[in-house]
Amino acid sequence: MTTTADLRTAVKTYWTAADNRDWDTFATTLADEVLYDLPQTRERIRGKERYVQFNREYPGDRHVRVERVVADREGQQVAVRTLFTVGPQELHAIHFFTFDAEGRISGITDFRPEPYEPPAGREHLVERY
Repeated sequence: MTTTADLRTAVKTYWTAADNRDWDTFATTLADEVLYDLPQTRERIRGKERYVQFNREYPGDRHVRVERVVADREGQQVAVRTLFTVGPQELHAIHFFTFDAEGRISGITDFRPEPYEPPAGREHLVERY
């Protein structure tokens, strides 16, 4: 059984690996069928391979600091508040994670402060809705 501590660890590993650009470790936190949704750009990515590539190709020098992690008592969902730094700009975001039976991340929904048009060049990885 996956505990809330396990989920918190998985999410912290996910963010640390993303911030360090350690894509091998990042991939270990994800279920093969992970589904990523970014409502502000109306983008969706299906599958671990595409999602890791999406992050690997993401433009700019961004860094993330986890401000708060909240896990449900049933050990199935986690909400995270982060602060992204991109150059001099700081942006808060909220992220919702769901998990599979092995405690790997199976779903991610990211909410950024404002809707925006996605950068060009990632059309090969995403669906628009």
